[in-house]
Amino acid sequence: QVQLVESGGGLVQPGGSLRLSCAVSGSGFSINDMGWSRQAPGKKRELVASITSGGGVTTHLDSVKGRFAISRDNAKNTVYLQMNSLKPEDTAVYNCYADSGTDRDPLYSWGQGTQVTVSS
Repeated sequence: QVQLVESGGGLVQPGGSLRLSCAVSGSGFSINDMGWSRQAPGKKRELVASITSGGGVTTHLDSVKGRFAISRDNAKNTVYLQMNSLKPEDTAVYNCYADSGTDRDPLYSWGQGTQVTVSS
């Protein structure tokens, strides 16, 4: 069974930085794509960033490009989201996900979420 545990959220002032981490545990599977999504109160969930298994291809939501960067350490089964120049509109619950399925049948697991609050 795949388990994901996020850490690194918190309260930060506008313009500040946070680094989210998501560690994957379990056995008997390999992890393909990983990523982060977020959901603010009253808003739809949106995909913030994703990264392929080898880390060679990343995608980022337009509104975070140039400010956020996703990376992963496969030796540690961990994905990171470095968030710089944070804005109040980045306030949300951030969840990480991991795909442990196949190209034809992806299987997504999600973490419990970590709160990011950007406020002065």
